[in-house]
Amino acid sequence: MSTPVAIAVATSSRKRTLEGYAGPALLLLLGVALYWRVALDLFNDWWTQPNLSQGLVIVPLALFIAWTQRTRVLKTRSSPATTGLALIAIACFLYVIGKVAAEFFLQRVSLVLVIAGAIWTFWGSARLRTLTFPLVLLAASIPLPAVVYNTAAAPLQLFASDMAANLAQALGVTVYRDGNVINLAYMSLGVEEACSGLNSLSAMLVAGVFLSFLLCRRATSRLSILVLSIPVAIVANIIRITGTAILADYDDKFARGFYHALSGWLIFVIGFAVLYGITKLLSYTERRPAETIPAVA
Repeated sequence: MSTPVAIAVATSSRKRTLEGYAGPALLLLLGVALYWRVALDLFNDWWTQPNLSQGLVIVPLALFIAWTQRTRVLKTRSSPATTGLALIAIACFLYVIGKVAAEFFLQRVSLVLVIAGAIWTFWGSARLRTLTFPLVLLAASIPLPAVVYNTAAAPLQLFASDMAANLAQALGVTVYRDGNVINLAYMSLGVEEACSGLNSLSAMLVAGVFLSFLLCRRATSRLSILVLSIPVAIVANIIRITGTAILADYDDKFARGFYHALSGWLIFVIGFAVLYGITKLLSYTERRPAETIPAVA
């Protein structure tokens, strides 16, 4: 039979538990009320715009990484800190600025900051550090502002066009480049914004994150894979444009429709294979035991 003291202790424990969940539950409700439209518009962009569809992969990947690290997170001591409220306040300020200025990027970034601030407030900075990688991935899923995207796309278009034209000439194809247009003997190829390489760069960065997380243990190795994924994506895109120009010089159907789409997938597979080989090499160097230096008598 339970004693009055035991009943009082159990009641007090349940009360503290409910009070502990009250704050996060309230913040969750406020977050849903404030950000449901932002999240819906973001998902719609991922779903309807092919150049932003990597978000459909990045978010599940971030959740998967957070789930695999749950043991490490829960083993880290929880130390709630009110300083996390400052980050939430900054996020709310960015949300208001983005709302007033009709700037979707600021509203979406504020969502990630609110999540980080909530973790900091209710779990502490130590647990927040264990979840830094998934949070960075969530931030990477947010499309860049149009002005930033266009500013980066134009130089990449010209660079890819120039390198592809020079490479095609070196392989014996007669071409003349005018801006982002590669003129062949019987047709012209326009290197549009979609072929600038930004889309393949985003996809290769996601592939690099996934491979580095699965195969590498050191932070330096993971960072190296992310950095190397940039030139791999750029070179793969140049090879794609060059190959399209060479094949189109032989038969123009290879620059249109199914063949054009197939070349994009094929080059991505090749780039992924190269990145996988680099990742395996780095993971091998991590496992290789250090060479011992013989003692000098």
